[in-house]
Amino acid sequence: MTTTSANLKLKHRSKELTHDPQRAPARAMLMAMGITIEDMEKPFVAIANLASDITPCNVHLDRFAQAAKDGVRQANGVPFEFGTITISDGISMGTEGMKASLVSREVIADSIELVTFGERMDGLITIAGCDKNMPGCMMAIARLNVPAIFMYGGSIMPGQYKGKDVSIQDVFEAVGAYATGDMTLEELTDLQCVACPGEGSCAGLFTANTMSTAIEALGMSLPGDASLPAIDPRKLGEARDVGRTLIRLLEDDLRPRDILTKQAFENAITVAVAMGGSTNVVLHLLAIAREAEVALSLDDFDRISRKTPYIADMKPAGRYVMADLSRYGGIAVVMKRLLAAGLLHGDAITVTGKTLAENIEAAETLDDQPVVSSVEAPRSPTGGLAILKGNLAPEGAVIKVAGHQERLYEGPARVFDQEQAAFQAIQNREIKSGDIVVIRYEGPKGGPGMREMLAVTGALVGQGLGDDVALLTDGRFSGATHGPMVGHVAPEAAVGGPIALLKEGDIIIMDIPGRQLNVKLTEEELTDRRAAWQPMPPNYTTGALAKYAKLVSSAAQGAVTG
Repeated sequence: MTTTSANLKLKHRSKELTHDPQRAPARAMLMAMGITIEDMEKPFVAIANLASDITPCNVHLDRFAQAAKDGVRQANGVPFEFGTITISDGISMGTEGMKASLVSREVIADSIELVTFGERMDGLITIAGCDKNMPGCMMAIARLNVPAIFMYGGSIMPGQYKGKDVSIQDVFEAVGAYATGDMTLEELTDLQCVACPGEGSCAGLFTANTMSTAIEALGMSLPGDASLPAIDPRKLGEARDVGRTLIRLLEDDLRPRDILTKQAFENAITVAVAMGGSTNVVLHLLAIAREAEVALSLDDFDRISRKTPYIADMKPAGRYVMADLSRYGGIAVVMKRLLAAGLLHGDAITVTGKTLAENIEAAETLDDQPVVSSVEAPRSPTGGLAILKGNLAPEGAVIKVAGHQERLYEGPARVFDQEQAAFQAIQNREIKSGDIVVIRYEGPKGGPGMREMLAVTGALVGQGLGDDVALLTDGRFSGATHGPMVGHVAPEAAVGGPIALLKEGDIIIMDIPGRQLNVKLTEEELTDRRAAWQPMPPNYTTGALAKYAKLVSSAAQGAVTG
């Protein structure tokens, strides 16, 4: 075989398999799969395809993987497809199975790393849909630091019920309405049958669409990737472009850590808070930044949110879904306004080889649209996320805020150890206006797995208590959650954090404008309670969840296991 130095540059890892006489057995196995002698001269590209029948978010990804493979071949590369796991948050929500969701993020990252590293791949494409897929893919991309690109499977279209657009959020909230008698069982059943009309990730600016938005703003996906719906025929063309782009990244030797700078993470945070994105973006960007060796902290989120206007009228707190925004040009509509206001680092490089500013300026957008307001007349002068600290959360806690929630909540604690007891109390109408619901031992170690609690928050909203009852937890919330709901309280109860010391009736003060979360107890009272506190026995002593509980870090550090 004759190989040019240019080809060997692209084959920075696979040449170990294809150009060493001692690797003839490896080549024999490759040729068993149809790889030719000519292919041995080309770069090898891993394609992590997270397709599965587990969730509508991922059920359609095979066709994108095939198109990406076509693009790699067209650009003179050799694609190798493999799969990994997913957990559907929407399906497991409210059950014990939800504890597996965040754990799956680590498994996804580890599995992509192991295949790409072990098989000596030169580049990596990841194609993903559901909530933990995307951060898992990005953690692997940042960790491996081989030329790589991310592709999103796209969001679902809204359903139709009684002449109105609906989404999975409406179904969760309908459960609360059914409990109060405001909705019949027949109406609940009719709604569940139409809310999710086909493939794609949840429609609003919930966690999946928040993460696709953040990844495009990071510069790790092609322009427009975040907002094209799953059924949009342009997605297939994008997938082929992804394959061709990966080979160009190899030619330019442009690697993820060249793109994933502190400025890129600040861009991602800015766009997410300007759109009112999920609280989970905090957890996931912290984890990705750690893999990229970028210093990022909770304070960065609050600093950026305080100076960023909230300009997108997106569900769950607003009226529109991602498919609506796509009709006007996608998240480029938002980014153009933020860039013009000097709120983005426009010179950040992206996978296109161009700067973020160049990508934004080239995007076709419509200014006359109802989804995104101007920076000068925003929905709120500050962004959609806030970080609270105080004697209940010395390491920090996260809340999604809209303008009307920038207020102080004070009330008696209604304390529950784990989610099921709280959900049952809500369904039994035991929670009253002015209460502050506390759900603890649901943190990364305590759950383990830091369950999302959309069943709980949806039930409160459905009962009309969404603005009158606050909730705080060391667990997480779905991106579909809205209202005065504080999550990621750290340190968590399982390690003796102050949330473990609360008693029924303690007065909690949630001062959102002041970014404070406190209980009306003296330091002496907290010290006495801490001396009497005993840890709960672990919920799992064997298997993946037990292993995760032993390894996982605080939510304030991204709940990572490495």
